[in-house]
Amino acid sequence: MAILLRDESTAVRVCQAMIRADARALLDAAQLPAAELSILIIDDDYIRQLNRDHRGKDKTTNVLSWPQDDSPGPDGSMILGDIVISADTAAREARERGIGTSSRIRRLLIHGFVHLLGFDHEISEIEAERMRAEEKKFVTIIEQRRITEMTTLAINIDHVATLRQARGGLEPDPVTAAGICELAGAGGIVVHLREDRRHIQDRDINLLRQTVKSKLNLEMGATEEIIGIALDLGPDMVTLVPEKRQELTTEGGLDVAAQEEKIAAVIKRFNDKKIPVSLFVDPDDLQIKASASAGATFVEIHTGRYSDAVDEAGRKKEFSLIAAAAETAFDLGLRVNAGHGLDYLNTGPIAALPAIEELSIGHAVMSRAVMVGLETAVREMREIMFKAEGG
Repeated sequence: MAILLRDESTAVRVCQAMIRADARALLDAAQLPAAELSILIIDDDYIRQLNRDHRGKDKTTNVLSWPQDDSPGPDGSMILGDIVISADTAAREARERGIGTSSRIRRLLIHGFVHLLGFDHEISEIEAERMRAEEKKFVTIIEQRRITEMTTLAINIDHVATLRQARGGLEPDPVTAAGICELAGAGGIVVHLREDRRHIQDRDINLLRQTVKSKLNLEMGATEEIIGIALDLGPDMVTLVPEKRQELTTEGGLDVAAQEEKIAAVIKRFNDKKIPVSLFVDPDDLQIKASASAGATFVEIHTGRYSDAVDEAGRKKEFSLIAAAAETAFDLGLRVNAGHGLDYLNTGPIAALPAIEELSIGHAVMSRAVMVGLETAVREMREIMFKAEGG
């Protein structure tokens, strides 16, 4: 499968990662997994020119498509055709319909795709009805994919252990907390085993490995002691983070670019045990590209600066960096998570980014749990994420 996507729009920002994901889903649904599909995103002036030159209509339109009439080869490969979408018109139509621009582009992509499959609503009303039915089928498939691939909420339970360690006793038990989080709908449990064992203990991770039913993500510094423990434990994934003894919590992302060779060697050790590795990095293209080069499966984009922004301008700036980094990672073949400092007020926009699979949230949920209970706190955060994704 080859998705050839080029964005030449100037006034409207589009999410290339979302378009690629939707295009892949359409090819899979049409049972054309080896087909090549070209998608061009342009502005109104350009699409008007194309409409005039190729269809004799001197006006803007929202989408054009040209099938290649290419027959599948022995391996199923073929050139399906080209879809051209005006981002300007898509944005204008989205405003008129009261929906997001991304949603409108998705519908135009589906419309153009169905044209490539041989349907043409301009032939007759009967053919138009057939095409509408086919579009509806693909809309349902894409919407179902978005539901099943909804951003996962992973709960970091370190702070439960912090409270326990404050008294040196047995309560509250982070293992029990993990079970409550899963019952409330969490799709993963995150713990950070630090060298100084300030909160999570070896006993905790061993019990969690036995009891977590969703996914256990072990955050860790790349020290030999912790690497050995993690390899023996066999969590569902590990996330390499920078670690300083003096810090209250993880501060900033890994400088992968400066130590790529060392990190690549660590990743290989985990890959040999079939344990996927995520790298906790700042939303910086240099670090994202170094993570891909080092062989990581995931990156977790550090959302701390976004969460700590003191005004709207700063928050928008940091959000744009996260969105761009997520798209870059997705386009490089990395799977994308995000986290740090997210709370009940700022999580929505991050959850709505289509390239991000999972959000890791701890402190905000545990703080809320003090007031309303852990199960309710988790469910409230999941509801925020669901609404952010159009649910």
